Amino acid sequence: MSKLNVLFLFSDEHRRDALSCDGHPLVQTPNLDRLAQQGTRFLNAYTTSPICVPARASMASGEYVHKTRCWSNAQAYQGEPKSWGHQLQSQGHRVDSIGKLHYRGNEFENGFDEEILPMYIRNGVGWTKGLLRDHEGVLDCSSYAKEIGPGDDQYTQYDLGVTRNACDWLQNKENQGLDKPWTLFVSWLRPHYPLTCPQEFYDLYPLEQMDQPRFLSDDERPSHPVLQAVRRNFDFEKHFTPETKKVARASYYGLCSFLDYQVGQVLTALEASGQAGNTLIIYTSDHGDHNGDRGLWTKMTMYDESSSIPMIIAGPGIPKQKTVTTLSSLIDIYPTILEATGASHDSKERPGIALQTIANSDHLDRDVLSEYHDGGSPTGMFMLRTGEWKYNYYPGYPSELYHIVDDKDELVNLAESAEHQQVLTECHQRLLELVDPETENKQAFADQAEAIERLGGVEAILNSDEFDCTPVRN
Repeated sequence: MSKLNVLFLFSDEHRRDALSCDGHPLVQTPNLDRLAQQGTRFLNAYTTSPICVPARASMASGEYVHKTRCWSNAQAYQGEPKSWGHQLQSQGHRVDSIGKLHYRGNEFENGFDEEILPMYIRNGVGWTKGLLRDHEGVLDCSSYAKEIGPGDDQYTQYDLGVTRNACDWLQNKENQGLDKPWTLFVSWLRPHYPLTCPQEFYDLYPLEQMDQPRFLSDDERPSHPVLQAVRRNFDFEKHFTPETKKVARASYYGLCSFLDYQVGQVLTALEASGQAGNTLIIYTSDHGDHNGDRGLWTKMTMYDESSSIPMIIAGPGIPKQKTVTTLSSLIDIYPTILEATGASHDSKERPGIALQTIANSDHLDRDVLSEYHDGGSPTGMFMLRTGEWKYNYYPGYPSELYHIVDDKDELVNLAESAEHQQVLTECHQRLLELVDPETENKQAFADQAEAIERLGGVEAILNSDEFDCTPVRN
């Protein structure tokens, strides 16, 4: 394969099934649908962590969360482990970012030549209340249910700026005809809340046609004690009425369409630049969103609504109109970019597989891991996806086992089933091949205890300013 430029398009909180090409009955994403037709879509793609900062550190470094030790939204990436950007820079490639990074700050070598409109964690510190995992109810969730419906918003304006800058970058003659392939990382905030949606996109989803949240009966809502703790800590549900739920869901769908429009603008600019024929395009997101399903909102669980992500690649050497079932992950971005550009790399020392390899194979047998070590959870969550199964391990608590092929909605926990004990044992052994959950759970709590002390202790954190999502200017 010839050496290619890479246009890496990244969104925030876009759940995998919120694509019309995935068969969603309401969501309209014509530009991402077109990209999927031009390339390959990965049907079983997962985040490494269902929360922003840890997922983005993994995406950059090609390592799982327990390797980066960016456990939470207050423990952000600051240049280690070395990223695909660092690898490209060291070999003379142009590599720029436009938009949200959610790294520690610009005083670190983040792996980009230029960071345009960057968003870092707030004040270089981030969401510190998530460090207090033995404290419940530290976050005021009421604003989430109020900031919904049609209107303008700082996140919308920010994303419009990201799109303008990305289009300008692609059309800039200085970024064309370089000695080596370039990589441009374009990172939007949407469809991340606040769920305030531009009117024209909100209007695509009339409330009288709006669907209802799924899995709301008592036997469908989460009963696991760790997930019950998460629900108590992030009880967005109690602030909604049946009508405002419709507004919130319509807003989320509208923001998915708004994001899709931004993607379309950038892809049009790439075509106009004359570089589309030698550019690999990647689209994916950092994690998903419950959007009211199971009485949950935002992310922070291992249910597929939260942990699965859309993933599409297109360009030279990529099969067109193809879907693949091989498990894929944000860790696969690292080898994908380096292989596309022809850069030498150490991918064999990291757990990812280049998406080009997966796309050009019928099926590869592999396992992928997701972890959660942030606010609301009294212990670490370790999710293994392997073959037909999803296995969730919570140190100190019961495990969960779902036959994801027959039970795609994850409603029947088979962990206590006598006839599935062999499968449970095999899944745990496969988990141990990727991570020692007991050791890493202790490490996460130890690192967070150090961070709490460094920030002045529990009371200082409890008395710190409240915020539910990172402000555009921090």
